[in-house]
Amino acid sequence: MHPEVLDKCRKARAAALEMRSLSTNKKNQILRDLADAVTGQADSLISANRKDLENLEKKNGFSDAFHDRLLLKPDRIGDMAKGLRDIAALGDPVGEVVKMWRRPNGLQIGLQRVSIGVIGIIYEARPNVTIDAAGLALKAGNAVILRGSSEAIQSNKALVEIIHQVLAAHDLDNGAVSLIEDTERAAVSDLIKAKDYLDLVIPRGGADLINTVVENATVPVIQTGEGNCHIYVDEYADIEMAQKVVLNAKTQRPGVCNAVETVLVHEKAAGKFIPAALTSLSKAGVEIRGCSLTAEYAAHVPVTPAGKDDWRTEYLDLILAVKVVSDLDEAVNHITAYGTGHSEAIITENYSRSREFTDRVDSSAVYVNASTRFTDGYEFGLGAEMGISTQKLHVRGPMGLQALTSLKYIIFGSGQTRP
Repeated sequence: MHPEVLDKCRKARAAALEMRSLSTNKKNQILRDLADAVTGQADSLISANRKDLENLEKKNGFSDAFHDRLLLKPDRIGDMAKGLRDIAALGDPVGEVVKMWRRPNGLQIGLQRVSIGVIGIIYEARPNVTIDAAGLALKAGNAVILRGSSEAIQSNKALVEIIHQVLAAHDLDNGAVSLIEDTERAAVSDLIKAKDYLDLVIPRGGADLINTVVENATVPVIQTGEGNCHIYVDEYADIEMAQKVVLNAKTQRPGVCNAVETVLVHEKAAGKFIPAALTSLSKAGVEIRGCSLTAEYAAHVPVTPAGKDDWRTEYLDLILAVKVVSDLDEAVNHITAYGTGHSEAIITENYSRSREFTDRVDSSAVYVNASTRFTDGYEFGLGAEMGISTQKLHVRGPMGLQALTSLKYIIFGSGQTRP
């Protein structure tokens, strides 16, 4: 095994024993102190991040959206600190008795939440994930091993150094939160196969990263899938609302997984929705890739003919696929064929249509008359998130504190033996 990976796995396993027994008050104080330290050292974080940005500029092929995901600035650092304080304010899931019952033989059986143990997080160029992952893991009593992308290495090292300072101030082993600094792929390969040390691996990023982890890991994986998100503009939509929601879902922050990538428009709404909506989107710098009917309704907005790959692509950029559909059935069938199970929305004033859409669309988050951009741990009141799970086992949707716990049975008896 890669020497750095082995060393940090061993330290994490040892630290996990200590983390699972920390009191709620102790964990909350660590999180609050870490929030203060992050804001107090904002200048050094921005300086480290600047090195990453300068290195990125020397490379070719990175979009403005990628640059935005990597960028740290004062308000984002403030948001990271706020997230830590929000996590501290949440109830502690560890030790919660989910239910308890008594059997006819007198056995009292309880189901209790417990920490998972050691969690590996593999993610791309979003330094805020370093803080979100560490904060959630700490509150849930877990040790965490982080492995970010090479593009964010200086930012991540600076953030983990701050975390280690706070852990040391509380007399805790820095193995509770560690960063794999080797950015070669071999380190990831060894980490996701370290089943003797890790209890869980969570990949966060694009399809290539997620598929690589899912296909090669021997450690259990929670799949945080890519976000090919859809908005369906129904024939009964409030057109002004639909334009506002689509514009927000595409342009508010295009480089994230809950940004809309495809808009489906009922043919009876197309004449009213498409000309004005595409004009607004184009003014915001969005490239439109659409079907032939979209091009007919688009007025003076250029539309690139869309192919099958456009319907299945998570652009993470200012690009939007648009298709005119004949009815709700076609919209649902399109989402079923090309969606990734992340977030979908319907814009409609018809209650029956909204219920049919929410019943039939099988995704982790389904919206009525709202932007897909709300699929987020902060927005759902979870304090932060470890990612958006698009699978169905263990957890689905934004992964907050409870998602980082498991369950165990505790049984109280008075000498019962099984006949």
